[in-house]
Amino acid sequence: MLTSFFQLYKQAYSGLSRNSWYLCIVMLINRSGTMVVPFMSIYCIKQLHFSIVEAGTIMSLFGVGSISGAFVGGKLTDKFGFYDLQVGALLSGGILFLILGYQHTFLSVSIGTFVLSFCNESFRPANSTAIAHYSTPENKTRSYSLNRLAVNLGWAVGAGFGGLLASINYHLLFWVDGVTNIMAALFLLRLMPRASVINTIKKIEEGIVSTSAYKDRIYLAFILLSALFGICFFQFFIMEPVFYKIQWHFSERFIGFLMALNGILIGIVEMVLIHNLEGKRNGLTYIITGVLMGAAGFVLLVFLPAGTAAAILIVLLMTFSEMLAMPFMNTFWISRSTEYNRGEYAALYTMSWSAAQVIAPLTGGLIIAFGGFSLLWWALCGLSVVAAGGYYLLYRFVKTG
Repeated sequence: MLTSFFQLYKQAYSGLSRNSWYLCIVMLINRSGTMVVPFMSIYCIKQLHFSIVEAGTIMSLFGVGSISGAFVGGKLTDKFGFYDLQVGALLSGGILFLILGYQHTFLSVSIGTFVLSFCNESFRPANSTAIAHYSTPENKTRSYSLNRLAVNLGWAVGAGFGGLLASINYHLLFWVDGVTNIMAALFLLRLMPRASVINTIKKIEEGIVSTSAYKDRIYLAFILLSALFGICFFQFFIMEPVFYKIQWHFSERFIGFLMALNGILIGIVEMVLIHNLEGKRNGLTYIITGVLMGAAGFVLLVFLPAGTAAAILIVLLMTFSEMLAMPFMNTFWISRSTEYNRGEYAALYTMSWSAAQVIAPLTGGLIIAFGGFSLLWWALCGLSVVAAGGYYLLYRFVKTG
C-alpha cells in the first residue's frame, strides 16, 4: 500500500522538463513572500482607517493595474520573448512593494497599488508562455499544476507567516513581499542564464500571420465565463478574511492559518489529482464541477455557525473548487494558441482574472455596505451557478463542433 502511494506521487511528478522545475523554484520564492494582498483589505480598514468601500476601491485599482499590465505584458512577450519581461517585472514589483509600505493616504495608496499591480501582472503572460514553451502536449496540464503548486506552497508560507507578521507590524509584510520579488528575479538569472534561454526562444518568422485571440469567439466566451468565476473566487481572499475578522471574530493568526491551509492542501493533492484526471474526460467537465463546489462553499457561509470546523470545511470546498477548475482552464487556453500568439492568449486569460480583481472587491464592498455579508454570499452562489451553466453550454458547443 505504502509503495503504491509513493509510486503514485512519483508518476505525478515525472516527465517534466528541468526548466519547468526551475520556473517552479522561482515562483515558489516569489510567492513565499505573498503577504500584502491577502491582508490588504484588513490593513486598509484596521491600520489606515479607510472605510470598507475605500478598501474595496483600492483592491479594484489593483485589478485595473493588473488588466493594463497583462495587456501590455502579452504584447511584449510575443514581440520580445518571455525571459526579459519576467526579470524586469519581478525587480520593479519588488521595489514598488517597499515604496507602497510607506504610503498612508487614500490617494497615495491608490496610485501605488495601481502602479505596483501593473508591473506585477505584466509578469504573468510571460511566465505562462514560458511554462508552455517548456512543456509537451502530454504534460501541459501537469506543468501548469506544478507552477500552481509553487504558487500555493508559497501562498501557504506567505499567508501563514503573514498572519504572524500582521499581528506584530503590518509594515513588515511590504518588506518581505518586496525582498522575495527581488530574490526571485536573481534566482531566475542564476538558474536560467539569459544567453542559454534566449537561444531557445522561437521568434515569429517573416510572412507568418498569427490568428488574434480577440477574434476567437469560443475563446472570448471562455474568457467571459472565467471572469465570472474569478469574481467569485477572489472573494475567498478579499472579503472572506474581512468576514472572518468582523463577523466570526477570528484572529489574524487563525485567518492566516486558513489561507495557508488552502495552499497546503493544493501542495499535497493537486498534482496527483491532475495526473489521474488528465486526458480521461473533457477538461470543461472538471471546470463545471469545480465551479459548483465553490457555489456550495458560499452557501455554507450563510448557514453554518461561526466556528473552526465550519471555516475549515469551507476552505476544503473552495480549495477543491480551485484544484478542479483552474488547471483545466490553463489547458483550455493553451490548446487554442500557437507559439506565435501564445502571449496574446495568455494575456487575455490573465486579463479576465484581472477584470475579476477590479469587480470583485468593489462590488463586494458595496454589497456588504448596503446588504450585509449574507447578501454577498447569496449573490456569489448565484453567479457561480450561472458560470457553471455557461461552461456547460460551451462544453456542448465544443463537443458538437
